[in-house]
Amino acid sequence: MAKFFDGVRDFQDRVFPDQKALFESLADGQHPDALFVTCSDSRIETAMLTQSKPGDLFVCRNAGNIIPPHKRHTGGITATLEYAMKALAVPHIVICGHTGCGAMEGVMHPELIDGMSHVQEWLGFARKAKQELERTHADSSDETRMQRLTELNVELQLSHLRSHPSVSARLKSGDLTLHGWVYDISTGRVTAYDEDKHAFVGFDEKYG
Repeated sequence: MAKFFDGVRDFQDRVFPDQKALFESLADGQHPDALFVTCSDSRIETAMLTQSKPGDLFVCRNAGNIIPPHKRHTGGITATLEYAMKALAVPHIVICGHTGCGAMEGVMHPELIDGMSHVQEWLGFARKAKQELERTHADSSDETRMQRLTELNVELQLSHLRSHPSVSARLKSGDLTLHGWVYDISTGRVTAYDEDKHAFVGFDEKYG
């Protein structure tokens, strides 16, 4: 923990004073440009990946960047979505998966999460992605299967996202855009889901 203690001191003594005007402007409220849903994995740094500043992103993180389908039961994901849609009115939602995801490893190889009943139940929300993988890539290499499972999971969670009333209402009004990304940790490359092509494509191809 010592490095974190030193980090807080450095933030207070050097970083904050250098950006005091920014933080003072944020003290009165937030107006983020996007809700960014990604994995809890310690290797994912949202601000570094997007080169964003404090106040730009409303971030929701969990194991496997999962969005459970909407139910009457209130959970943290549901509440976060509703707040982002109704209180903050963010115009974009990004679901960002990543390579080497431990959650996807657990989906692919359930024996890795034996004895973790809560993890097993949570990853059940990615089960349909694995079923689709087995239907389309049963004979592919392990590397290809993991990459494709990561992509299919992002597609699935985008589908789950649309089941939430607060999201579907904004989509119907035409002032919300959904994005599906996969971040490759080893190369820094980000691919984006193209709904028309039903495939993940290069970032420049998707966004120009």
